Amino acid sequence: MNITEVCIRRPVLAWMLMAATIVFGGVALSRIGISQFPDVDSPTISVSVTWEGAAPEVMEHDVVEPLEEAVMQVEGIKSLTSSSRQGSANVTIELDISRNIDLALQDVQTKVSQAQRQLPRDIDPPVISKSNPEDNPILWIGLSGPFPRQVIADYARYRLKERFQTVPGVGEVTMGGYLDRNVRIWVDADKLNSKGMTVTDVIAALQREHVELPAGRLETEGREISVRVMGEALDLATLRKISLRDLNGAPVYLEDVALVEDGFEDERRIARVNGAPAQGLGIRKQRGSNAVAVAQGVKEAMAEVQKTLPPGMEVGINFDSTTFIEDSVHEIQFEILLSVVLTGLVCWMFLGSLSSTLNVVLAIPMSLLGTVAFIYFAGFTLNTFTLLALGLAVGIVVDDAIMVMENIFRHFEEGKDRVTAAREGTGEITFAALSATIAIIAIFIPVVFMKGVIGKFFLQFGITLCVAVALSYVEAITLAPARCAQILKAGEVNRSGLGGAVDRTFDALARVYARILAKGLRHPVAVLVAATVLLGVAFLVFRALPSEFVPSQDQGRLMLRVQTAVGSDIRETDAAFRKIEAYVTARPEVTRCFGVVGGFGGGVSGGVVFVSMVDKSERELSQAEFAAEIRKELNSYPGVRVVVQDLSQSGFTAQRGFPVEFSVRGPDWDVLVGKAREISEKLNASGQVVDLDMDYRIGMPELRIVPNRARAADLGISVENVATALNATLGGLRIGKYSTEGRRIDVRLRLLAGQRTRPEDLSRLRLRSNAGDLIPLSSLVTTEEVPALQAITRRDRERAITVYANVAPGVSQADALKYVEGLGTDMPTGYRLVLGGASVAFRESMGDLVFALFLGIGVAYMVLASQFNSFLHPVTVLSILPLSIAGAAFALLATGRSLNIFSMIGLLLLMGIVKKNSIILVDYTNQLRERGLDTLSALLKAGPVRLRPILMTSIATMMAAVPPAAGIGSGSEIRAPMGVAVIGGLIVATLLSLLVVPAFYLVADRIAANVKGRRGSEAPDTPASEPSPSAP
Repeated sequence: MNITEVCIRRPVLAWMLMAATIVFGGVALSRIGISQFPDVDSPTISVSVTWEGAAPEVMEHDVVEPLEEAVMQVEGIKSLTSSSRQGSANVTIELDISRNIDLALQDVQTKVSQAQRQLPRDIDPPVISKSNPEDNPILWIGLSGPFPRQVIADYARYRLKERFQTVPGVGEVTMGGYLDRNVRIWVDADKLNSKGMTVTDVIAALQREHVELPAGRLETEGREISVRVMGEALDLATLRKISLRDLNGAPVYLEDVALVEDGFEDERRIARVNGAPAQGLGIRKQRGSNAVAVAQGVKEAMAEVQKTLPPGMEVGINFDSTTFIEDSVHEIQFEILLSVVLTGLVCWMFLGSLSSTLNVVLAIPMSLLGTVAFIYFAGFTLNTFTLLALGLAVGIVVDDAIMVMENIFRHFEEGKDRVTAAREGTGEITFAALSATIAIIAIFIPVVFMKGVIGKFFLQFGITLCVAVALSYVEAITLAPARCAQILKAGEVNRSGLGGAVDRTFDALARVYARILAKGLRHPVAVLVAATVLLGVAFLVFRALPSEFVPSQDQGRLMLRVQTAVGSDIRETDAAFRKIEAYVTARPEVTRCFGVVGGFGGGVSGGVVFVSMVDKSERELSQAEFAAEIRKELNSYPGVRVVVQDLSQSGFTAQRGFPVEFSVRGPDWDVLVGKAREISEKLNASGQVVDLDMDYRIGMPELRIVPNRARAADLGISVENVATALNATLGGLRIGKYSTEGRRIDVRLRLLAGQRTRPEDLSRLRLRSNAGDLIPLSSLVTTEEVPALQAITRRDRERAITVYANVAPGVSQADALKYVEGLGTDMPTGYRLVLGGASVAFRESMGDLVFALFLGIGVAYMVLASQFNSFLHPVTVLSILPLSIAGAAFALLATGRSLNIFSMIGLLLLMGIVKKNSIILVDYTNQLRERGLDTLSALLKAGPVRLRPILMTSIATMMAAVPPAAGIGSGSEIRAPMGVAVIGGLIVATLLSLLVVPAFYLVADRIAANVKGRRGSEAPDTPASEPSPSAP
């Protein structure tokens, strides 16, 4: 007794199995996470180091190179990127996707600890985190209110930031426009000179008089007492009264030569929302965490913190990238429901009976909810890929039920009772349904060989679809027959008027098709030649299709990277930003504009502006059109360079996410700069790209001070004294700590602002000689103003300049990359151009997909050969595959869609779907030949009989692809190419399979017979002359 028989005899068991699947699937659906893409980001670790005042060249040689040497020993490194800036450096390690991020973090921490002995003694300890500097914050939170800046800064730093860092999945909290509280000591050089003192005297006195050290412990009988010397000034009044020296018997206090105040570090960042000052906090998620879940956790934390804030202080969201993710996911869920309705409508129209339609449509919740339960326990989320798989599965999961239902119905119409019709009808079609199901699953087996993030994305798509199809097969041979045995109705009396009309229509179609098939089979070679010509045309169409990695999506959010003139100070940059923000905020398409001046790799002469747009249904311009307008307008402003970044392109790699990205690498920085500029100019002039940008920046002008060593040595003044005095007065030296309100803040000393504006001001400074005389600093040094580097970047331990760009409208990403590679052919020895980021991901993913297509066809052949026990019949089944790809190519060209990873998903899916039609036809032909019919007669009879299930399954699948192909709603730009490819491929493949497959079958059979005849021997198990029996 097989499983079909069990379910037919015990229908309550079948109903309970279906109910249990639906219930567990519903529970899983209510608990499963939501994300835009599968949570399989590349493991990325960042090592950040701060060394105040150090030049980029010094940071590179003394800090970055030892760190790179150390971390290169960590297993599984994919790429190593570093950036050395004025006073700071960052090393980013991207690991293989299979590497466990937590174990890798421990390895990196160990290697960095071992390397610290080689690092300068006075640098801050390296900070190691599971974050990527190129990741954009998923949320920007703003804190505002009618309070002093100091109060808002403290609440942002010590309440909000610390609370947000405890939210699961939060990787890093960036403070936009935040200034650390400092005790500032503003030294007056003129007063110092009048008191006969130097800056080093003040520093030495403060380090001597403002210090707190542990003093050990007292041990008495039965207890111990810690001893602590409270040597730090407990308040600012005490700090001001610290005695620096005695002058003519009178003490000189700190307040006599300096202004002491509770203030902030030097202003290097400014944040605004819609032009109003704000304190921003950027939330970056950890690599691999669920963006929507992280954002929800942060919003809950915001609600908690809001209750503890003073009245009038508000915390709100300035920029939320997860809104689009939720909208996109909900849109796909709606499309799935629409697909169910359309598929059910098609089934009703074809079957003409509500009971029969209900029997078929019940396969959808059973298969889909069962799949949701599976992916929930597999750790997947509801994301674009899994939901697309579920949406397209709607049309596929009813195929098996339709085939079984139609066959049972045919047996029932022949006069058999319901139980017998259910048993025999299911048994007759089981082999064809199994073959079709395994063929779909087989096409996704090669996906496991795809590499990188995209491979993981496709893996989730393939697993989800395969589970749904497998469950639909189980449902079709168990629960569907059991329901048919109970509720199936037949006869004209039980069919609606629509049912009768459908029957008459199919009878007419079958007669017309029989005549066409008969004519076609009289000239089968001509049919195959015509199909080959069509295939050749399709190949040319494919060559003409624009290709890209990921289509741009209208997410209603943009990021503007702004750079002002070299040497601009924070005020000059801020003025340019205000002009940009005023223009952007005034645009009717914009709902919120959040700008951060300084930071984000641009120094004080740059920054970013996050633009949130109103819903696309409420604006006339698309995101791309709006970007083009503001790009043209803002770049017309003098002294400003604006790059518009489409954030929908980021997230697939560990880099910025521009479609065109490459680096120019080599040893000499000057040669490197020249080649990078030359290539960038040619690329910009070619019209292939827009928004061209590079990570090379000329920094602010540098005043180089060269000590006169001979004179300094004669006076007993060391170079260290010269450097210390300059660092303290010009750079702002941290000389200690100060306790206030339970927190420790820095004490910084610097010259008054008005005394450090020109190189001539150095003459104000004095240094003490061995003889105790005060020597003007200007007499010990010479000065020279030169341009300097803002940053030195390295990739895989080579100096590199990386160039980023967006593809120009109307240009294919593949063409742009081909042009870029052409520019890199003429490079000096030792220098090279290397594609990176999204450019490499594009090439790798397209190559992997083509490989998966061909390997999938090979696996499908193996499966079909095993099932048919024939070497020839699988070739007949697979002969329709090239024609389905041709249909997809024509559809993509007609609708103006590109060839991208999502349209390639459609092609991959087509490989599995269209084989079903061929399998149904070939399997029934074999059955008829077993009953004694010759090949031609079997084909002429099988075609019209199988016409109805072929059309039903194909149209049902097409209806499931109609909602995504319509291109409506959030994220439709990535769903539409796949839906269009599926619909186009199915239309062409279905129509042509009804002629091409029988023609190929007939020609192959005749060739096999001729070969056998020439050999002069009979081969009873030759596939063409003795088809294998189908499964009972």
